[in-house]
Parts: sequence; structure tokens; C-alpha cells
Amino acid sequence: MINFTKYKKLYFAISGVLVFFSIVAVIVFGFNFGIELAGGTVLEVSYTGERPAIDEVRRKLEDVGDFQIQEIEDDSFLIRTTETDEEIYGEIMAVLEGAEQRYFESIGPTVGEELRNSTIVAMILASVLIVAYIAFSFAGASGPIASWQYGVTATVVAFLHDVLIIVGVFSVLGYFLGVQFTIPIIVALLTTLGYSLNDTVVIFDRIRENIGKAKGTFEDIVNKSLNETVARSANTSLTTLLVLISILLFGGETLFYFILALVLGVFLGTYSSIFLAGSLILVWKRRFDKIN
Repeated sequence: MINFTKYKKLYFAISGVLVFFSIVAVIVFGFNFGIELAGGTVLEVSYTGERPAIDEVRRKLEDVGDFQIQEIEDDSFLIRTTETDEEIYGEIMAVLEGAEQRYFESIGPTVGEELRNSTIVAMILASVLIVAYIAFSFAGASGPIASWQYGVTATVVAFLHDVLIIVGVFSVLGYFLGVQFTIPIIVALLTTLGYSLNDTVVIFDRIRENIGKAKGTFEDIVNKSLNETVARSANTSLTTLLVLISILLFGGETLFYFILALVLGVFLGTYSSIFLAGSLILVWKRRFDKIN
């Protein structure tokens, strides 16, 4: 039987460093919000003939304003700007000779701020509801750990570890590579939250079952439960990662960063549920015993 909790200090140290640098990155670099979160204009243009080079398009638009330009498909460009003035559309189309509009959207900064605030509220509400749900599901469980402690531990692992590290990664990517923090990235964060919690709850449920029938210390029970569930977690994560990595490599630039966030989420969720969740509940019990 593998002793997963033997190296818990190492797990805590690795995770602590990653979380620390993620927090620093968010404070120092902030976020490069997409237009749906910050406000701005996005315009997709296509060319019926030969598409000009992206550097040529940049030169043409230099006198109009500050734009982010992305090549999509073989004949189109996606142009983003923080400007929301409707006149910007006419100025862009006047400069880009031979271009035809495929898509145009403008979102004001007030709407973007509302979406950011709604996202924060959704994440907090999801965390509170998760704690309440797990506490209710584990209510009446006998053993050294209260039902609400399972819920708090699962949420801390999923939210303050997995989600926060991904947020830190995209803060760095936004600062150095101009990667935008968009609604699809938020969807990936919420998916990570659910995926990580699912794995963690499976392990906690096995711990709860083994408390009533397994012999030994609470640490022995935790390790036994992890050994019984690790194959299921690893196999599920591996098959999920194989699909996601395939999409990451061959799915095109449009999906790349959304899938990257999901890949990070599955990897971190698997790591935290196997190596952190059981160790955290074990440490919490020991500290709780000392206080009482």
C-alpha cells in the first residue's frame, strides 16, 4: 500500500509556492480582460482575394488606434480594440481596402464591469453552496471529522489551489503574450472547480466508509482510501487529458487557451485530490485534536 500522506510536507511546499507566485502574478500583472469583461470592440474581416500580411494590416491601423490583430482561418483577421465609439468601425473599414465584415460587436465598459462582478459573485456563491451541499451529504457520518470540515477542505483544495493557480498562469500569459482573460476561460475555471470537487468528494466518501470498518489510525484509513480510489482518479483524468491534448494540438488557435485552461484544471484537480485533500484533512484533524 502506498503511503500518500508520508510526504505531505513536500506536497504542501510545492502547492504553497505555486499559489504564492499565482497571487503575486495577479497583484503585479493583473489581467488582460477580453472585451466582454473590459468593454471594447471586436471586428472580424475577410478577404475575397489574397489576404495581406498581418504586419501590413498593423501598419495600416497604426494611425487609427491601438489594436490587437489575430489571423484566423486562411482569409480573415480578428481585430480587437478597447475603443467603443461606433466611428471606429468606419475608420477600420476605410483603411482596410478590399476587406469585408464578417462579425462586429461593441460592448461598453459598464457592461464589462457588470460581467466581472457577476463572475466573482458566481464563484463565491458556488463555493458556499458546495460547502453546504457536502456538509449536508456527509451529515450524520460517524468519525473524527465533522461533515462541514469535509466541505471546507474540498472547497479550499479546488478553489484556493486549482482555480487560483490557473488564474495566476493566465495573468502571466496576459502580461507577456497578450492572452486575454475571457468568458471561455471563466467557464474553464468553473469546470475545473467541479472536476476537482468530484474527485475530492469520491475520496472523502471512501474515507467516511472506511472509518466504520477499517482498522488502524486515521492516517492509515486515509491512505487506505487513497489507494482504493487512486486508480479510478488517474484513469479518468488520463482519458480526459488525452482528448483535451488532442484538441489543444489540432483544434486551432480559437480554442487553444480555453483547452489549455481545461488541461491545467484536470491536471491540478487530479494532483490536489490525490495528494492534497487527504493530507489536509489529516492535518486538520491533528490540529483540531490538539486544540481540544
